[in-house]
Amino acid sequence: MIPMPRALRSLAAAALILGAALPATASAADSFSDSQKTEVETIVRDYLLKHPEVLMQAMEVLQSRQEAEEKTRQLAAVKEHRRALLSNADDPVMGNLKGDVTVVEFFDYQCGYCKRVYPSLMDTVKADGKVRIVMKELPVLGPASIVAARHALAAKLQGQAKYDAFHSAMMAARGPVTEDSIAAAARTAGLDTARLAADAKKPEIEQQLRANMELASALGISGTPAFVIGDTLIPGAVEAPVLKKAIDDARKG
Repeated sequence: MIPMPRALRSLAAAALILGAALPATASAADSFSDSQKTEVETIVRDYLLKHPEVLMQAMEVLQSRQEAEEKTRQLAAVKEHRRALLSNADDPVMGNLKGDVTVVEFFDYQCGYCKRVYPSLMDTVKADGKVRIVMKELPVLGPASIVAARHALAAKLQGQAKYDAFHSAMMAARGPVTEDSIAAAARTAGLDTARLAADAKKPEIEQQLRANMELASALGISGTPAFVIGDTLIPGAVEAPVLKKAIDDARKG
């Protein structure tokens, strides 16, 4: 995301402040004469020009308030959709199936950040030994992503171990996802490729991908990767220490 220049941020803050104030003061302002309105506008303008730091302070307060509101909304959404996050029998599950902490990952096979975080995620899970990972296929990067996700879920129908191997091969592959890269991952995983191709077209898989999209939307997830650990939603690629802390925090309750 490209950061907003300071001047524009200040103007945005001023607009938000004035916009928020307008509904509350509209009836009073209507009773002002034109000269009174001009005088008020001049006073406000002069004050802001003399004290531009007020705009930055207002922006910081507004940003903090919005972040707090978003965290509250996300927490409520995670709690509301906890069953869909943790207990969908159709989801691939890796790690310790009886682990005391669950990490839910939303990912896309064409997402470079997903591939970058994959080794540290698996290393963290392996080192901990008591973490369960629910894999949420979220193909948001185009038609090739959808094809790959369909084949991944089809691989699970041949056994969780087959899915694990296919997933690992896809995450290790470099370059764009193609029919050849999917076929190579299927061979590496030892999949029945004829069955894989047939299963990938099943309507149940389409329904599962649609459900994942709807769940991501409900949680406010707009990109990959994204993680839900305990009650915490963590967007973006995160380093191992952040993952470990989130797991430890979830374990503490």
